[in-house]
Amino acid sequence: MSAALVVRFKSPKPRQREDSENYYLCIDEKHERQRLGSLDSEATVDLSIVVPAYNEEERLPVLLNDIRDYVNRRREAESGFSYELIIMDDGSRDKTSDVAMEFARMHGIRELKAVKHVINRGKGGAVTQGMLCAQGRYLMFCDADGATRFSDIDALLEKAKESEQNGLAIAIGSRNNQALSDTVVERSHIRAFLQWGFHTYVTILGVRGVRDTQCGFKLFSREAARRVFPKMHVERFIFDIEILLLARYQGIPVVEVPVNWHEVAGSKMSIVRDSIQMALDLLAVRLNYMLGNWSASDN
Repeated sequence: MSAALVVRFKSPKPRQREDSENYYLCIDEKHERQRLGSLDSEATVDLSIVVPAYNEEERLPVLLNDIRDYVNRRREAESGFSYELIIMDDGSRDKTSDVAMEFARMHGIRELKAVKHVINRGKGGAVTQGMLCAQGRYLMFCDADGATRFSDIDALLEKAKESEQNGLAIAIGSRNNQALSDTVVERSHIRAFLQWGFHTYVTILGVRGVRDTQCGFKLFSREAARRVFPKMHVERFIFDIEILLLARYQGIPVVEVPVNWHEVAGSKMSIVRDSIQMALDLLAVRLNYMLGNWSASDN
């Protein structure tokens, strides 16, 4: 009975896109508002970077500078490198989109695309919608706070290519593997304790083999993204777990890669409220797949 109640009342029901959400803004003077692409189409750039952002006008510039520095270094070593940077403004009440567009104009970044959600979906929904329109051979998402050193993407790319099978690969950043490398992780004691507790809960519910499910720094081959994101249901913080479940059910290789990470002030999470919400959401996700309400099958 309790399981049925959890499934009924906690199962996410993603909304359809509003018409305006099918378009993005860029600094192309002739066609500033352009229609989004599709994950189903062939790749047109080497890398898609999706950044979910909600009220991030203050923290976003740090990440944008980090990405710009990385792209400049990458192009010095690889002149033909191409990318797109998709800022998914998830219904922000501040000037997140304006800050992104001003940064693009200031630095001449034509690859930056700003998408504005009419109504907030949640981090998972913003990531999913960004991935569904991405054009890269490899696709990644990263948090808007710049907590993870962006250049660590090179390590993810290397490991993804090493583990790739039949075009399928997922590489995820991990803040729990620093003992295996020289990476640095700086977090508060309360955050470390909560992460330990959440990892234990995730393991009890049968999601095993990944030490850090929640790090907001994940990379996908295009084919892996096609297998995962069209089937996503979860739009809030627990969406990472559904990604890993879909990968496991479909036999997609997942490799964890140590990353440099530091805690950044200004998190949108409420430690108590969101921890309870995530626990209930995770139970609903697990039950829906166990009961066959959701499926990883293409049928």
